[in-house]
Amino acid sequence: MIERRIVGLLLTIMATCVLAAAQPVAAQNRHLLPLRVRVDSVLAANTGKGMDPDIDIDIADRLRSMFYFSTYRLVLHQELETVCGRSVNFEMPGQGILHIAPRSIVDNMISLEVVLFEGPHPLMSSDLRMINHAVLMVGGPHYLEGTLITIITVGSADSHFPRAHRGAPPAAAQPPPGPPLTGATPAKIAPPPQQ
Repeated sequence: MIERRIVGLLLTIMATCVLAAAQPVAAQNRHLLPLRVRVDSVLAANTGKGMDPDIDIDIADRLRSMFYFSTYRLVLHQELETVCGRSVNFEMPGQGILHIAPRSIVDNMISLEVVLFEGPHPLMSSDLRMINHAVLMVGGPHYLEGTLITIITVGSADSHFPRAHRGAPPAAAQPPPGPPLTGATPAKIAPPPQQ
């Protein structure tokens, strides 16, 4: 059972890296630059309730173009600052912990280690490289009446960082109680946005 979840989540993490407009990182002391890591957890379902107005407009457009659900609801928003070499942990709806550790910045690419834990057990581990302020969308696992989509954005804190949502301040909200993480739904690769 755990093996199946790991395989599903590994397929999912190879999901989508939608490239944002490149925002160069300063050349000097790149590893000491503060980085902001944002994680939004969105519940996607087919309950006909539309798009949550608290989801950023650009993210909402990407969700609609990549997934085929009738409802998208922001369950949890979190933002933390760190530097290369120092990891940050995010609570995930359904009792998981997402561990994100920026490793290095080279030519405007940020290398990260991403590990998803369920309790003390790692379910998935992946090393990624993302353009500064790119958006990674990971579809799955099943949660409540739908699928949990995790949206990760990492970028230098000294350059423009998109606001979290349209209506609410970027404070972390508590997720509703839910079942443990189970299964995963592969996501799709979307082309870079039109310039």
